[in-house]
Order: sequence, then C-alpha cells, then structure tokens
Amino acid sequence: MLNNFEIGKDKLTVFAGPCAIESKDIVFKTAEKLKKVCEDLNINYIFKASYDKANRSSIKSFRGPGLEEGLKILAAVKKEFNLPIVTDIHKEEEAKPAAEVADVLQIPAFLCRQTDLLVAAAKTEKIVNIKKGQFLAPSQMKSIAQKVIDSGNDKILITERGTTFGYNNLVSDMRSIKIIQDMGYPVVFDATHSVQLPGGAGESSSGEREFAPLLAKSAVAAGAKCLFFEIHPEPEKALCDGANMIPLNEAYDLFKILNEIFRVVNR
Repeated sequence: MLNNFEIGKDKLTVFAGPCAIESKDIVFKTAEKLKKVCEDLNINYIFKASYDKANRSSIKSFRGPGLEEGLKILAAVKKEFNLPIVTDIHKEEEAKPAAEVADVLQIPAFLCRQTDLLVAAAKTEKIVNIKKGQFLAPSQMKSIAQKVIDSGNDKILITERGTTFGYNNLVSDMRSIKIIQDMGYPVVFDATHSVQLPGGAGESSSGEREFAPLLAKSAVAAGAKCLFFEIHPEPEKALCDGANMIPLNEAYDLFKILNEIFRVVNR
C-alpha cells in the first residue's frame, strides 16, 4: 500500500518523472504538474527520478547529483507534495539509505540478476520493482523474483521495458504482460525506455518518443495496470534520455486517453 492505494488493482498507476535529477527546480516543477494531472484524472501517482544513472553509454555522460544530494532532493519532493517515491539503486550499500526516502526501490534492467543487490533491496522491506533485463525472456523473471521472496519480501513489481536483438533497438512483446501477471506479480510497462535506441547516438542512447504513446496504449489494452514514463519540461534540453522522454505539457492528454482505455479493459 502506498498513500492509501495498491498498485495493480482497480485504478491505473503511473510512475513518472525526469530520467535523472538535474536540478531541484526541474524536479519540483515536474512533480507538481504531474500530481495535479493524476489527481484530476483519478490516477495513482508515484514520482520517479534517479540520483545516479550508473548504466550510461559513456563515462562522460551525465549521471545525476549522486546518492547524498539526490536523496535530499527526493525527500524534499516527498515532503512538499506528499508523493510516494521510486528511485534506482545500483549497489547493495545504496539500498538502506535509499529506503529511508523511497517507497519503491528499483533494480535496473542490466542488474536484474545481481543476487546481492536483490537481497539488499528485499531486506529493506520496501516494494522492489525489478526491471526485466533486455536480454531475458519474461518467463525468466520468475527465478529472479524468487530471490526477493527467499530474502523475506513478497512486495514485488516487475517492469517490462522491451527486448534487445542488437542493432541499437528494442522490441516490445505484449505477451510478456500476461506471462508475468500469471506468475502473480503486478506488471509495470515502461513506455519510454521501450522506445530507447541503446547506443543509437554513438556515445549515448537515442530514442523514438513518438512511439511511446502507442506502446503505452497497447500495454494497457493488454492488461497492464501500471505504466512508467520519463517526463521532462523540455526533453530537448534534458541531460540524459531526452530523445525518449515525454514533454511535460503532453502528460494530461496522454494520461487521459490511457485512463479511458484502462476503464474499458477493466470495467
């Protein structure tokens, strides 16, 4: 339960926010706007931003402010807007301090099989959102989730974010949603990372954000009850993942359509 709602039940849930924390102003502007959008549409909202994006294409890439400063900003968002928080962890030692602020600890896709990281996240007793590795079939997530369960925590989400076959692209298979749900876990569909073109810009990834709404609609129609978006006031100026982020001013219209599809599918 988060702020009196349960993920994967009778209301659409959205994880959304900038890829990485660039500044307090951008984070606050995004959180304030998206909270209002989701309240108006009766959608559950969890704010998303990363204090460190460790899985970058280049050592020169922007990563964020780091653990200490980033958690201070996320704590300020939580206090100011009364929002639950999701953020990534990359190392076992990050789990405990991150759990003091975040309500959901997210395991990055490239790290989803790292046993020690999963165990550390599980032991915080927070919700653990495991991103399916781009290199895995959905059925393989069962044994990964079991690592969290065997560590004493059954509060698990699994995120579908596309599958790579190489050549700087990802493919989304909507059968994955049912396969994972049939294991007993709520599925989060990551619409913006699914349109990422890994390494597509040479020393950084690029993306095709125009396809994110299409994939999000398809995922809700296929039964997903939770969606993940990276959203930024000015994606063209974003310091990472700008090519696949949704502009903040487009969030209301997109979420409205998605919520209408959700109500049809789940009525």
